[in-house]
Amino acid sequence: ENYTKHDQGVWKLLFDRQITQLPELASNAYINGIALAGLVAERIPNFTMELNPRLQQQTGWEVVVVPGLIPVEDFFKLMSSRKFPSSTWLRKENQLDYLEEPDMFHDTFGHVPLLTNQAFCDFLAKLSKIALDYIDNEEAILQLQRLYWYTVEFGLIQESDGLRIYGAGILSSGGESVYSLESDIPERVPFNIDEIMETPIIKDKFQAKYFIIESYKELYDAIGKIAETLEKNITVQ
Repeated sequence: ENYTKHDQGVWKLLFDRQITQLPELASNAYINGIALAGLVAERIPNFTMELNPRLQQQTGWEVVVVPGLIPVEDFFKLMSSRKFPSSTWLRKENQLDYLEEPDMFHDTFGHVPLLTNQAFCDFLAKLSKIALDYIDNEEAILQLQRLYWYTVEFGLIQESDGLRIYGAGILSSGGESVYSLESDIPERVPFNIDEIMETPIIKDKFQAKYFIIESYKELYDAIGKIAETLEKNITVQ
């Protein structure tokens, strides 16, 4: 109720811009999730009254409000408890294409639709539990952050009707949505845990490399290998 008419207009502008191009670019689970989560262009969703009851029914998750970027340990504690952190500040019209940190549109429009997918949600919770086991090890956390970055934020998925986007960082960006699938500049390679853990995070421009999964079950099934690889990497150091 505190969002202004201008805020609602920015939400609608961003929503309409993305929803016109994403049906041909985004994962089917994401597109279906928009409807399941009840996201619409006409209004910013009310987490407590509208969004969370829908997510609870679908996967047992909920969205909780945070002030912005939060400490890594707090982030993974929330996620391990099946609570997805979202900021409530919304970008201005002169920030439509680039932000230094995620806003509510990124958190809600980008992430929430896939919180209706059980395998994806189970992956998030399990990955977060692994992170908490290594929370005092900076190198281990860095490797897990890279894994989160190149899947949850900037992942691609091979579906029956072609290569599609599931990463929220791409889905909430008008420019990168097209670039990630159609540009001949970036590499597009199969999902590989070892390679991802060694690939630096890029925050100030479009990604140089995208990793492709075959299904959301593949992500969840990789949890055991992720734990083994991380233990090996940290032991070697």
